[in-house]
Amino acid sequence: IIQMGTLVWKLKLLKSGANYANSQLHAVQAEVLLLASGIANLPPSGEADRLFKTLKNSKLRYFRNRGDRLLMGDGFNLLTIIKGVSMYRRGRQRDFVNDFLPPTLSEFKKTFGEDFKLFNQLLSPVMLSTLKNGNIVRGLAGVPDKGPVLFVGYHQLLAMEVPALVEGFLREKKTILRAAAHQVFFVGNYEILRQELSLFDWFSAFGAVPVSPINTYKMFERNEFVLLYPGGVREALHRKGEAYKLFWPDQPEFVRMAARFGVTVVPFGCVGEDDFVEIVLDYNDQKNIPYLKDAIKSFNEDFKGLIRDTVKGDDGNQVLHLPAVLPKVPGRLYFLFGKPIEMKGMDNVLTDRKKANEVYLQIESEVENVVSYLKRKRKEDPYRSITRRALYHATQDPSTQVPTFEP
Repeated sequence: IIQMGTLVWKLKLLKSGANYANSQLHAVQAEVLLLASGIANLPPSGEADRLFKTLKNSKLRYFRNRGDRLLMGDGFNLLTIIKGVSMYRRGRQRDFVNDFLPPTLSEFKKTFGEDFKLFNQLLSPVMLSTLKNGNIVRGLAGVPDKGPVLFVGYHQLLAMEVPALVEGFLREKKTILRAAAHQVFFVGNYEILRQELSLFDWFSAFGAVPVSPINTYKMFERNEFVLLYPGGVREALHRKGEAYKLFWPDQPEFVRMAARFGVTVVPFGCVGEDDFVEIVLDYNDQKNIPYLKDAIKSFNEDFKGLIRDTVKGDDGNQVLHLPAVLPKVPGRLYFLFGKPIEMKGMDNVLTDRKKANEVYLQIESEVENVVSYLKRKRKEDPYRSITRRALYHATQDPSTQVPTFEP
């Protein structure tokens, strides 16, 4: 039993220590990961909110259905959370390429067997690839088995194709497809209060890195499978009437990098966005609405230096915003990987700008041809409609692959 005087003294001591700690929070520069449980009493969940607002370099993950013993709960993996918020380190300095830890089987099952299961069922992706003899087959048999490989393609609206790509390569090729993603996904400005897992956590957990020449070099040196979208955010956040239009920069930099490391380049295309959503408010609409215009301008000010402006004309430049869309009765997502282009031995592209540009235009043209092929052939797919696919699943084993058109 503690005497009253002792208890009062200890409480005053705790209060004094807490006041001092609070006065120093603004000076903390280190990365801080805050974990809060939704049904905990000590400390109250509001304390995590306060710390998140006070600490300059913090991220908060809020688990609303877990109690006080958060780290001891079944199914809770602290390492998964750390990887998702890009805080795992192998050394003193952050290195997005070399710090990466491949996802575990349980992480794969949780992500694609639970979180993205319904999404995958709605998309019902069809993957086709091109063999060396030019024949198109279903599956990824035409994709090289060993890296380094650079996949260059068209970015669907809101990047809806990326989860299906990552899952498809893990299932069939047993390899990680490392996406070169926009810097905005990694700077933390999108952090909000009380999110259990950020929409973008899975990007980091499954190997995405900020797009940059240095990171690309490192991945090529490690013989990785690299996913690159030259059109970037401009394609993923395109405007009305711009579906399947490429917005590639004028400089063929990835061609020179690929030649230097002897990388195999695989052009690919994907169609299906117009079967899932319809844009109702694009950037051209939003910039004429005062409140939205100011919000977009303010948001983009935070990312100066991270937004590409290398495409000629105003229409080619990237503006970070969120188009308003309406869902449609789901159709189907189709991928086609073109014939691999061997860059090994093409040393002339390193010094000959004209030759490098020719290869660049060849790859761009191949992507456009692949997209045109898929738009034409999907009309022949008897299971393009979700209704037909649902009826097929009702009479077949759930794991059976739904048929599609003949390539």
